[in-house]
Amino acid sequence: MIVTVTMNPALDKTVDVDTLVPKALNRLLNVRVDPGGKGVNVSKIIKVLGGSSVATGFVGGETGRELKRLIDSRGLIGDFIEVDGTTRTNLKVVDKDSSLTELNEPGIKVTAEEISRLLKKIKDLAGSNGLVVLSGSLPREAPEDTYKVLAQQLALAGAKVIIDADGPSFRAGLMAPPYLVKPNRFEILQYFGLSPTTSDQELWPLAQKLLDLGLSFVIVSLGSDGAMFVTKEKRALVRTVPVSVRSTVGAGDSLVGAAALAIESGLNFEQTVRLCMAASVGAVTTEGTNPPTLDLIRELEPKFELTFIN
Repeated sequence: MIVTVTMNPALDKTVDVDTLVPKALNRLLNVRVDPGGKGVNVSKIIKVLGGSSVATGFVGGETGRELKRLIDSRGLIGDFIEVDGTTRTNLKVVDKDSSLTELNEPGIKVTAEEISRLLKKIKDLAGSNGLVVLSGSLPREAPEDTYKVLAQQLALAGAKVIIDADGPSFRAGLMAPPYLVKPNRFEILQYFGLSPTTSDQELWPLAQKLLDLGLSFVIVSLGSDGAMFVTKEKRALVRTVPVSVRSTVGAGDSLVGAAALAIESGLNFEQTVRLCMAASVGAVTTEGTNPPTLDLIRELEPKFELTFIN
């Protein structure tokens, strides 16, 4: 069983504008609301790919109840813990050039006891051989090492853990260590204290250093330039293919969801890479945080060229 954990989920409100003008009135062209948070988005793509997952985490207030309703309406399985406070609403502004501006609320607070309750729920859902995806920001006042502690406890229970986070959560989570992480270019350079001007070629030894911490798989997303896939046995660079871009929100989450399903299904390296890239690139063709269709994913899979690195 795949369990996706979103400790700080949100209602994602995506709006279209012609051109976003700061300090001025901006009239919205279209407005859509989706159940959001990185783990929820991961569950969306797993469902499209024919897999099964349970989305869990914390929700609060009327916004939290609306989030659960929308999750149910999408045919996803949700099992959230209700806490005090109100689930956040995040605003995504997309202009005619597909440029994205995000305004994210801080979200709810949780207690140590509530985090312990969540850990027990995750263990019960995942069982002894499950796969758990920990992704996104932490609730307010949650310790920075929350993902590390969860990952360590889940590994002891027999689960494989994927972490997709940034900043202190990513840094602490690496020490668990998880099975897989998916930093983007900025995040891996930030972790190693390197300049943003560092070349992509210099990212390979950095990914290897992450593997040396005890990880099994590292995926470094390069945005519109593609992604790097690194295991102990193989390394591959994959560039994107041309598509019509509608929104980049959720593209990384689709990649993580595809990776989770590929691992659970026992796909080989090349199959995993192609599925991840097709899910991620397909996601940018949709509005809001909607996942791509399965037909589009299957159409895209054979189009990617893998460059294997010695």
